[in-house]
Amino acid sequence: MAKLCVNVDHVATIRQARRTDEPDPVAAALIAERSGAVGVTVHLREDRRHIQDRDLRLLRQVVRGKLNLEMAAVEEMRAIALEIRPDQATLVPERRQEVTTEGGLDAAGQIDRLPAVIGPLRSAGIQVSLFIDPRLAQIEAARQLGVDYVELNTAAYAEAKGQGAHRCELGALREAAERAHSLGLGVHAGHGLTYLNVEPVAALPHLEELNIGHSIVSHAVFVGFERAVREMADLIERAGRP
Repeated sequence: MAKLCVNVDHVATIRQARRTDEPDPVAAALIAERSGAVGVTVHLREDRRHIQDRDLRLLRQVVRGKLNLEMAAVEEMRAIALEIRPDQATLVPERRQEVTTEGGLDAAGQIDRLPAVIGPLRSAGIQVSLFIDPRLAQIEAARQLGVDYVELNTAAYAEAKGQGAHRCELGALREAAERAHSLGLGVHAGHGLTYLNVEPVAALPHLEELNIGHSIVSHAVFVGFERAVREMADLIERAGRP
């Protein structure tokens, strides 16, 4: 049954809009954990547009569940991860011009480069995940690279227009999840998931975690962060029941 990991990046986005000290993503992480989340996700971007290094250090001290660090597969982020020791590092593509992550990591096209990042992280006891599109070639590349998890990019599903396209993208996620599981990879998913579209994904087989942030932070503006997290966690739990 899938569980919720809350991404608190957009709490930091609001803070950085004024370059002040509130709202605090560390406080949001604590609320998320006591409201049903099994873990907290943050993306330390190279341009530091939201989460800051200090946030990450404080989060490592206070998060009791899983701390998942999303990071570009570059030397700077590898060094930070080895210093902070998150429970999991998720390698993601990153462009400075993008508003949010655009597409999955091309693991298949970086088979020769990624081991220099993956190897030291796994040797340090950090589980490694790859944020990839739900394509079989990418699943096979993840297995070849020896990572622990794949996180399936749900953006195409979330953005699909019409029932036919929606079913097609959900089918691609199902096929990818089944293939990853058959190869011994843990399966996570996320990107663009909301209260309106999360349940079909949460009901997919072999799915262990969903990473969700923007929709929760948006809903929290109206109902508060604790309730927003709890409502999302409840939706995911209900969808995963037999």
